[in-house]
Amino acid sequence: MPACGVATAAQLDRWIDQASAALVWHGEAPITDRAAVHLMIAYESSANPCAINEWDSNYWAGTPSKGLIQAIGPTFSAWQLPGYPDIYHPVDSIIAGIRYARNRYGSESRVPGVVNVRAGRGYVGY
Repeated sequence: MPACGVATAAQLDRWIDQASAALVWHGEAPITDRAAVHLMIAYESSANPCAINEWDSNYWAGTPSKGLIQAIGPTFSAWQLPGYPDIYHPVDSIIAGIRYARNRYGSESRVPGVVNVRAGRGYVGY
């Protein structure tokens, strides 16, 4: 697993490429809006694959958001792909987050936080 700490843009691009390839390998569409994924990562985890949210209602309920895309354990488990089981691995986190976003919002571009920021409003978590 990559080291904890803030990832560079080049690292994020490499992980997004790997996640996109894995999605395609499993018969799903590739990531088409890389800027949206970068935006989600920046707002959700500040680009730290080891980030853990220790302040919201999920944390107080015992299921903190974790990883690059900040999923709670049950959501990550529901949307991970076989062979990508580590919530803290950046590629695994991106895969689960994208699959969840596509199911819930139709695409990574339509995540409410992405839509809001692109419209000049504040980010909201997904």
